Amino acid sequence: MELTDICARYDDRLRTEDYADLDASANGLQIGPDRGEVDRVAFAVDAAVATIEAAIEADADLLVAHHGLSWGGFERVTGGTYRRIAPLIEGDLALYVSHLPLDGHQELGNAAGLADLLELTDRQPFGRLGPEHVGQRGRAGDSYSVPALATLLDRELDHGARGVQVLDFGPEEIEDVAVATGSGVDWLDEAAAAGVDALVTGEGKQQAYHEAREAGLNVFLAGHYATETFGVRALQALAEEWGLETTFVDHPTGL
Repeated sequence: MELTDICARYDDRLRTEDYADLDASANGLQIGPDRGEVDRVAFAVDAAVATIEAAIEADADLLVAHHGLSWGGFERVTGGTYRRIAPLIEGDLALYVSHLPLDGHQELGNAAGLADLLELTDRQPFGRLGPEHVGQRGRAGDSYSVPALATLLDRELDHGARGVQVLDFGPEEIEDVAVATGSGVDWLDEAAAAGVDALVTGEGKQQAYHEAREAGLNVFLAGHYATETFGVRALQALAEEWGLETTFVDHPTGL
């Protein structure tokens, strides 16, 4: 399949252009030729030396990642930037990136995948960012206790054996849940205003402790990497539907 065709399909499905003014990431094809044939695609959460080298080792023509290399452009291609870009060019490996579009997609996104894991129903967009959203909220079919939800996340997510941190300042029984993966504590106030029982996200910030305590909200910090594998795996499934060979490069950070 032509590289341009794959990128156009992803851009259309993810509504990449709608996030152009909202996201520091240069979403879409970040590095690659104007034209090229793709037979095998690698998928990873992060575009880094380790995942790029693994994709080349797997004989991939394209690497699809959630976290790319261009965040507002490059002034100089030196140091760490050079170390990441050089193997892409030398290995003839294109790089396609989807950051916030993949967080916010209500079917393919990271939050959607995590909401699937939690078996949430009555879902609606959550985590407003301008006219778009980066998460989901919904209702648990059977309520969770705080320990039970923590155990589920600890068991099912690839958090590098560091476990799930819980700020247990909310109700003992959890029914209404907001999900915003990665650095989703930025939407803690929105979760509190929505009246949910818990916010499930990736990593925390110092002020989140007091904000959660004062809001009476449970916050589950399940790992940035661990909560953001869902989207790229969904894109992998799409590529397989299109007849492409795929491989997933798993490189958990524990963070």
